[in-house]
Amino acid sequence: MSAPVAQEELPILEAVINIRNRLTALKRDRAEFIKPSDVNALYQAVVKQVTKLNDVRDDNTTYNNRVDTTLADVFSLLSLCYLTLGRTKECPAVYSQLASMRQFLSHMEESGVYNESDLAPFQRRLSELRHIVQQDAERSKHPEAMTKLLERQFNECDVIMRSLQDSLSVLSVELVPIHERLVTIRRQLVALAAKEGSHKAEIKSLAEELRKIDSKRVDGKFLGPGGIMPTSQALCTSLIEECFDILQQIKAQDESKNVASSLKPIHDRLNELRAELENLVLTHRWSLRETDLYNYSMSLHEIDKMRIDGKFVDTEGNRPPGQYVLLYLLRRCYGLIYRLLSSSEPVSEELIPIANKLSTVKKCLNEVYKFGGPFTPRDLYPYQLALHQIDSMRKDGRFVGVGGNIPEGQGIVMAHLNECHELLEMLKESMDENEDDQDYDDEDESETGVAE
Repeated sequence: MSAPVAQEELPILEAVINIRNRLTALKRDRAEFIKPSDVNALYQAVVKQVTKLNDVRDDNTTYNNRVDTTLADVFSLLSLCYLTLGRTKECPAVYSQLASMRQFLSHMEESGVYNESDLAPFQRRLSELRHIVQQDAERSKHPEAMTKLLERQFNECDVIMRSLQDSLSVLSVELVPIHERLVTIRRQLVALAAKEGSHKAEIKSLAEELRKIDSKRVDGKFLGPGGIMPTSQALCTSLIEECFDILQQIKAQDESKNVASSLKPIHDRLNELRAELENLVLTHRWSLRETDLYNYSMSLHEIDKMRIDGKFVDTEGNRPPGQYVLLYLLRRCYGLIYRLLSSSEPVSEELIPIANKLSTVKKCLNEVYKFGGPFTPRDLYPYQLALHQIDSMRKDGRFVGVGGNIPEGQGIVMAHLNECHELLEMLKESMDENEDDQDYDDEDESETGVAE
């Protein structure tokens, strides 16, 4: 339950709600590209309100009222706008990625199903994002209020990361291979439980592997070389018991396809969100506007808040069967959002169609070059035309956006364009060489005819 808003914070809340409404309107307007000037104006406006809020608050007290939740919404939207503009290497763009990472790590900690290789990518990404913020702070590119906010986000992620690492640090070397295999088996079981159709063969294979691992225990304990009992038995023991528990649930509920009727609306909604996000992962280069991810995040947060003590309950407070399936779908969706955010390219949405077209042309030219000639001018004409059309869109050597602004991503797009021109020239040269060879052969034939 959020705390009441203090009297001195009410004007700030009103201003922040107004900013959120304006950002939401920007996000919804698909008829026009998001303008950097609009985003900058709203960014300056929210920083001004955060500065006012810091002035009326005590630094040593933790606050959680409607001002904080509304500000979180505003910064999420602003961050996604920065990603949409291709400004991925700036402080505001970092916010949504940190928020998504924190959510995903929290679920990982709750499930207890992870290993060192799972944590490594998050550690690397945290380091990369921290470097962006440090560079901006050194150049005074963004206000101190912004860097302070992000530092708090980093600290929260660091706390969860340390907790995850500490849990693994107690694992004995002898038990690491068993633990890693059990983590993989559990993931496979839950994934099968969430899939439609029958998967008896896969489930049987996993059940047999579980029994083999279980047979290595003596009196319920795993033994190391020489019969020594390694420490940290609890991690592996709880994991293998959980795997058997999931296995029994799958068998008892006809492979968990029949989720309890009270949980069916949640299951269907999560399944729908997962399908849409998986489709975006495949097509994001062409169809994703990063601000679209805000709606998915909000939908997942609403579903996540329905849990009580980590479980979904019905109207009578009971915990119906199908919990593993719902949690798998929820975490899968969080993982897909994080993946989409972290793969966002530093190219503005205005330049994305050009970048995609160049990427396609480059792939085609590479394939043509790879399989070799002979080529004719007609074969290369479509590629020349496509590059000429793109070249003609530049003004003074740069691609200009709506309103005369210079969109982010000029360097990346120009690199693609130059590579395409180089490939085209290489193909033309090979075409000329083939013509020279043909002329030489013709001359040889004519000389031979004269001699005869």
